[in-house]
Amino acid sequence: MDCNFVNISDLNQYIYCPRRLYYLMFYNTQGINYYLVDGRSKHAHQSRRGGWYREMYLRSDKLHLHGRIDLLEGKTTLTPVERKHGSSYYDNDEIQLAAYCMLLEDYLDEPVRMGYIYLFGTNERYAITITDWHREKVLEITEAIRKMNLYTIPDFASNPNKCKKCSVVQYCMPYETRLLEARK
Repeated sequence: MDCNFVNISDLNQYIYCPRRLYYLMFYNTQGINYYLVDGRSKHAHQSRRGGWYREMYLRSDKLHLHGRIDLLEGKTTLTPVERKHGSSYYDNDEIQLAAYCMLLEDYLDEPVRMGYIYLFGTNERYAITITDWHREKVLEITEAIRKMNLYTIPDFASNPNKCKKCSVVQYCMPYETRLLEARK
């Protein structure tokens, strides 16, 4: 399956675990767990502070990306804000933010060199400068996702601790599969 457009949130999923994204893409499987429900609740009950534009959907033919930016801040210069559930952020969150910046850049036809990651867990936000490394990773991962297909199941996450918080663990069955493979 060669996907024409990749949803930007899928970049984050892919970096977390390509196998997770595989099950979401091809089997539309997503269990409900605490982290998913809590994150959705926090998005639904967000602040109504002034100066924010909420949830702007954009699509770029050039980048093969589409997505909904959580918040846009600013009056003259628009800056994406990506909101996260926890009390820390990771490279996959920065890549997701970079993709939103690139999407906004394509829409505005002007550079967007920075965005914010807001953490619900600490009520803090962090300014992230979008570098060439971020941009290259966005393009690389977008292409990898576009090449995913039903017949090639990605490997398990390199860090098995990720499986504990995963909402597709009951479909992926990493522990059971590893036990069965060890018996062969």
